[in-house]
Amino acid sequence: MAVLEILKIPDERLKQVSEPVERFDDELRAFIDDLEQTRRDGPAAVGIAAPQVGRFQRIVIVDVSNTRKPVPNHGYMILVNPEITEWDGFEMGREGCLSVPDYTGNVIRATRIRIRAQDPWGEPLEYEMEGYEARAVQHELDHLDGMLFIDRVVSRRTDLFQRKVYQKGGKSKK
Repeated sequence: MAVLEILKIPDERLKQVSEPVERFDDELRAFIDDLEQTRRDGPAAVGIAAPQVGRFQRIVIVDVSNTRKPVPNHGYMILVNPEITEWDGFEMGREGCLSVPDYTGNVIRATRIRIRAQDPWGEPLEYEMEGYEARAVQHELDHLDGMLFIDRVVSRRTDLFQRKVYQKGGKSKK
């Protein structure tokens, strides 16, 4: 497995819409392994989407199994060709992204969603989710359509925040 390079803003490729996966083969599963290794290498990354590493196919990985959020969740998910089929409610919440390393922002998302997808072998999947898990999946699915969370912040003036980066010893770096 390899750690892949993550595209970061202002890379224009992040705005590209991804194509559906049509071949479910060993090469696809090897790429998914590399994508997972890249997610694990990132700083506390809950999810990652194929376009973030320059592969414009509809593949995301989301792992909320270690979240502190109390809502039950599905844990670790590999979603190929995912689509939201139902959504309900809305809530504002703070988001960050491997492709936008210097900022976090407040984004409004649906509180409950139903999704349909395929696994790495092409078998159908269907999930209902809510809360933090629903937010994380919506964030990753946006990447497949060339959207970043900063495209969804309510106001760039009041809802976009510069991340604090700390050096060892507690001294502020930024």
